Amino acid sequence: MAGFRIGRGRDNNRTPQQRPQAPRQQPYGQQQPPQAPYGRQPYPPAGGPPPQQQWPQQGAHGDHGEPEYFDPYGQQQQPHHGQQQPPHESSYANNPGFTQAFSIGEDPYNQGATYHAGAAAPAGPRLPWKELLRGIVMRPGPTFLQMRDYPVWGPALIVTFIYGLLAVFGLDDTREDVIKATLANAVPIVLSAAVAFVLCGMILGAVTHTLARQLGGDGAWQPTVGLSMLVMSVTDAPRLLFAIFLGGDNIVVQVLGWVTWLAAGALFTSLVSKSHDLPWPKALGASAIQLIALLSIIKLGTI
Repeated sequence: MAGFRIGRGRDNNRTPQQRPQAPRQQPYGQQQPPQAPYGRQPYPPAGGPPPQQQWPQQGAHGDHGEPEYFDPYGQQQQPHHGQQQPPHESSYANNPGFTQAFSIGEDPYNQGATYHAGAAAPAGPRLPWKELLRGIVMRPGPTFLQMRDYPVWGPALIVTFIYGLLAVFGLDDTREDVIKATLANAVPIVLSAAVAFVLCGMILGAVTHTLARQLGGDGAWQPTVGLSMLVMSVTDAPRLLFAIFLGGDNIVVQVLGWVTWLAAGALFTSLVSKSHDLPWPKALGASAIQLIALLSIIKLGTI
């Protein structure tokens, strides 16, 4: 025990000949190239292949406060054969810092097309028959626009049929024939007149729809025909009520006939304009044949 010394700060496992190893220096030509400044590629060693170029990731120059497409160090060069290719333009064209070219007249930010009847969401829910009739009189424009995609065959057929039943008594000659005839003969006359008015309204509405299509309209035929039948019946109702009690030759009935005919023209124009996306001159032209037919068949018979 006396022959051993324990010294502080010495390594007991190291022999006196062992000394700290110095780092070995690699032979010339195998040394690592010095680190280049940030963002620059190191110079290739003499006689060696050029270093493989790496494409900068998105936001690589974010520390310099420059956008991604600004490359002050010239890194966006064409890579050599066999190296990593840049991403395709379509994969990063919409990323921040990149731009995308569009052809003339193309609007990539407006994906919605022009509204066409039946091709997009309707302007509103289907209106019940009471609100539909009230809307035709009180607010025709919004009502026609809201109902341009909904067929209204039920209200159109019922209202037009009732109008045809009463229209028989609004004509002086027909009313006298019905009053003088027996019940068995009067019922067929009244029913046939009602059916004739329904068929007449459908034919005139189809003509109006066809003319609107010829003038560039895009509306559906079922709403156009049904709404035109409602307009024909509703607008002539005030004149018809007075004609039943006063007769067709009364001056009040004649004035109401012209006023309601002008109102029908305005409503037909609004209907075709909203249903077919047409300006009012074309809409009035599309409904002109129906207006002339109503004037000659119904109103001129009493006027």
